[in-house]
Amino acid sequence: MTKTILPVGFELEQKQSEMIEKKLERVKYAEDLIVDLIVRVKHDKAYVFDTTVNFRWGAQAHVTGEDFDFGASLNKMMDVLDTKIKKEKDKIQEK
Repeated sequence: MTKTILPVGFELEQKQSEMIEKKLERVKYAEDLIVDLIVRVKHDKAYVFDTTVNFRWGAQAHVTGEDFDFGASLNKMMDVLDTKIKKEKDKIQEK
């Protein structure tokens, strides 16, 4: 799994980068199912996490999380991402 973190319009602090890396460990169980995971972080008035996941079988999932707090925005995105990955994984295991 290739992880790419792209800040858009601002520089990520070391602490923020570490926080994202730590949160992405939550989806480590699906590492063998994911080709790449691209996280775009935008900051205007609120933080917006815009994430795209490409699965080995050609499927793609797109999730976002938005909040005025960096951590809260990241958590919202991770909750949705985790759910999407589990659904995709279950769908493939059924076939």
